Amino acid sequence: MHTSSSYFRRVRRAILIGAATIAAAASLLTVPAAFADTADEVTWTVRTASNERGDSRTSFGYTVEPGSSVSDGIVISNRGAQAVELDLYAIDGYTSDDGQLALLVAGEESHGVGAWVTPDNDHITVGPGQVATVPFTVSVPQNATPGDYAGGVVTSLTVPDQAAGVNVDRRLAVRLDLRVGGELAPSLSVDDVHVAWNGGWNPFVGGDATLTYTLHNTGNVSASAAQTAQVSGLFGIFPTDADAVDPTPTLLPGEEWTQTVTVRDVPAVVLLTATATLTPLVTDAAGSTAPLDAVTASATGWAVPWTLLILVLLLAVAAVLFFRGRRGRKRARDAGEAERVERAVAEALAQERAKASATTGD
Repeated sequence: MHTSSSYFRRVRRAILIGAATIAAAASLLTVPAAFADTADEVTWTVRTASNERGDSRTSFGYTVEPGSSVSDGIVISNRGAQAVELDLYAIDGYTSDDGQLALLVAGEESHGVGAWVTPDNDHITVGPGQVATVPFTVSVPQNATPGDYAGGVVTSLTVPDQAAGVNVDRRLAVRLDLRVGGELAPSLSVDDVHVAWNGGWNPFVGGDATLTYTLHNTGNVSASAAQTAQVSGLFGIFPTDADAVDPTPTLLPGEEWTQTVTVRDVPAVVLLTATATLTPLVTDAAGSTAPLDAVTASATGWAVPWTLLILVLLLAVAAVLFFRGRRGRKRARDAGEAERVERAVAEALAQERAKASATTGD
């Protein structure tokens, strides 16, 4: 995703890293049941606890009413030969530029999951080969806004990098999805639609049309969208559909995703109309995904056959020059003929006057 919000997160992340510690691979890689950065350098694993909520969950997921709470636990297994001292905390998540859920850097302020999840211990030492379970509580405030939130329960090991002279924060986390009960209002909008055409010099081959638009999750429920796109000329002539387009990533409420779709072999129809149709996909509390009413947005752009236009223009210029030259030559011929007639008349008059003079003299 390419969003202004993610841009500011990256800027802020850079400031925090430069001022304090380096968080390796801030956009966390997904591993079974966990998020991880620098996973090849950590010696512990994390997973969900086995309890009445399930024995083999890959993430935490709850629906909680405002003012209520739930309890759960995270299991930490030390597979290394030395004890590890880990910090534990929860933090908010967001959709990264590659469409995956990423977690904020430690120290960034959370307003949802990260603010409402409290581990029983915020620091724990796990011996080599040992397994520890840390309970935590999710307490949703009474005034919490209904809808979806996402983040992670994080285990963090800070180690010094002697060569670089900095501290490196290595993290493993289990994803946590939270739906706060209340009125749910799924909604998506499509904004900033643009279309551009890149036809080549051959006016009879056509070119590719590139359609760009921004999908905005304006509701309070996480949603993705199935996408289709079509380009046509004036009055819908020569309609051309895009190849199959993958659904967008799942966006949290308030997030944006900028999509670029290429429609190939679009003829040069002078004026294009491009239409994007997105069908929101929302997952309910039971885990079923249902489509909502489609959202459509359009834009116009130019698909001008410049080579053909230049050729027509050159032919028109040549025709103008030809006829202008022809008229010039005709005017020149007419002027020459008039001059010859005038000379002939003048000569005839001169001869007549000469004869008249001769007669008078006699």
